[in-house]
Amino acid sequence: MSRIHPKVEEAVDTLDLNPVTRRRLLSGTGLFSASLAAGALLSACSPQQDDEPTGGAGNFPETPKWKFTFVNHVTTNPFFTPTQYGMEDAATLLGIEKPQWTGSQNSIVAEMVNATNTAISAKVDGIAIAVVDQNAFRGPVDQALDAGIPVVSYNADGARADTGTNRLAYIGQGLYESGYALGQRALQQVESGEVVGFIATPGALNIQPRIDGAQQAIKDSGKAVTFTAVATNADVTRGLSIIDAYAQGHQNLAGMLAVDAGSTSSVGQTVKKYDMRAKSLKVAGGFDLIPETLTGIQEGSLDYTIDQQPYLQGFLPVVYLYLYKLSGGLMAPSETNTGLLFVTKENVAPYQSTKTRYQGSATDQVLVPRSGPIPHG
Repeated sequence: MSRIHPKVEEAVDTLDLNPVTRRRLLSGTGLFSASLAAGALLSACSPQQDDEPTGGAGNFPETPKWKFTFVNHVTTNPFFTPTQYGMEDAATLLGIEKPQWTGSQNSIVAEMVNATNTAISAKVDGIAIAVVDQNAFRGPVDQALDAGIPVVSYNADGARADTGTNRLAYIGQGLYESGYALGQRALQQVESGEVVGFIATPGALNIQPRIDGAQQAIKDSGKAVTFTAVATNADVTRGLSIIDAYAQGHQNLAGMLAVDAGSTSSVGQTVKKYDMRAKSLKVAGGFDLIPETLTGIQEGSLDYTIDQQPYLQGFLPVVYLYLYKLSGGLMAPSETNTGLLFVTKENVAPYQSTKTRYQGSATDQVLVPRSGPIPHG
């Protein structure tokens, strides 16, 4: 006889899940099935024996102080400072434990897999993973789902039909699309010549799709533009030296692009150092909002950078995992594109003058007033 409550089966049938994930949830352990049944019957989640319940946030019922784990590929990279603030703020808002931030400092996949397995063994209540490798996380994600632990990906995703993980949802930028937009933007200023694209960790799923997109945009244009992809390094200092050396050896570059935060700031520094604007360089741009990049835009050594809202990549996974637990799985996490906004000299000023947790430039909670019309299409 099936251990799945009929209400659970009916509810899961309505969720937009891939077939493998659906089967895993319906064939989960009795403990997880009971949790789903509780959600299907719209009852409050019962605290586990070792959990101390906390008062419900807002109008939510009392829940355990659920423990979520974020597995990251570059845990000390400044890009993820607002991501960590986002996950902390969401946890505080919902009255649960501050999520654990773990993984690897230097994008070592084996270290990330070990951190994921440790979280599963610890029986955490939810996991968010930056899936930077197509194959390495398939087993751990399946193991977590089999144990009744919901898993989402953020910032980087490996959910492809043939090799991807069975995570419940991805929260982050459309990576290939953003790279394609990066290339298209460069083509507005470049008609011919050599464009170089710098990438810190080739093959990593958070940035490889971007450089693929940029290259395809240039190919699709039909212009007499050549595109060369060059590996830098996850270590920003080493990456800067590689970009510096490349610029010295290719003094007739028409464009310099980058698909990660460290390489983008290094491009700006190199353009300024060698006064490349006075030579053949027509365009320089990349991704993310670290201070050196914003300064480069303001000074003119960079034309643009792309904001992908790293704060939301920490905040939203916590909210989604919380609602999943609260509803017994009925409120499944949804695919969320955190955006693609070009920051240029025309709109960079507020990023530099406003210090907030949302961009990682301050630690204090602040209300940021806004006046004037909201830009729209």
